[in-house]
Amino acid sequence: MEIQMKAEMKSALRPSRRRVSALAAGAGAAALSWSVMPSASAARAESAEPAAKPTVVLVHGAFADSSSWTSVITRLRHDGYPVVAPANPLRGAASDADFLECYLKSVKGPVVLAGHSYGGSVISAAAVGNPEVKALVYIAAFVPDKDETLAELGDRFPGATLPQALDPVPYPLPGGGTGTDLYVQKDKFHDAFAADVPRSVTDLMAITQRPLAASVFDEKSTKTAWKTIPSWDLVTTQDHAIAPAEQRFMATRAHAHTIARATSK
Repeated sequence: MEIQMKAEMKSALRPSRRRVSALAAGAGAAALSWSVMPSASAARAESAEPAAKPTVVLVHGAFADSSSWTSVITRLRHDGYPVVAPANPLRGAASDADFLECYLKSVKGPVVLAGHSYGGSVISAAAVGNPEVKALVYIAAFVPDKDETLAELGDRFPGATLPQALDPVPYPLPGGGTGTDLYVQKDKFHDAFAADVPRSVTDLMAITQRPLAASVFDEKSTKTAWKTIPSWDLVTTQDHAIAPAEQRFMATRAHAHTIARATSK
């Protein structure tokens, strides 16, 4: 079955690079459909009842919102998959994971959990201990290990240009003190964040971007669901946000079924 799942992923990803993220998420869902199917004898006895498709939960990354998954959602719904795309608060690695962990409890049945960029860190922690999460799908994403920070990974694998395109903006913390939000500089948004996307689109994305708390990069990861849940990883070899070498290292370490594409996101 594993060989067939890998073949399905490669076949699905072949037609169009523009829809890589949608097809990768769909491939993870296809893989999960195998894992939740009944045994061969039970399947023959219940051939009139097709296995229910899992719910695909899509988690966006920094400087974006759930609308960034629009084309992916359209593709998956067309293929008959239930899809939800909750908002990622972008306030802190641990608190964002806690938020998603609680949200996942409201999703009934098997889940394929996909995260893009910073969203990969969030799904890695949020899925721990949830038996309904059958597969993790990382799209050009962080896949940190326990006690590892995103800053450490970035220092280990230099090459990303996004960090140099960020502007810090202070904001008051609820309990007192000052926090720092990060925004992508508007004139650098296209090249640093989404170089494959038409500039007319990235200009709007830059205006409507949601900030990321700077503290995210220094928080140590505390949970690693990829050590117990099968994972798939799409490595983008022209990425300016997370260095391709860093992506490959994390995917290999997670023993993820990995596909690489020459795209920036």
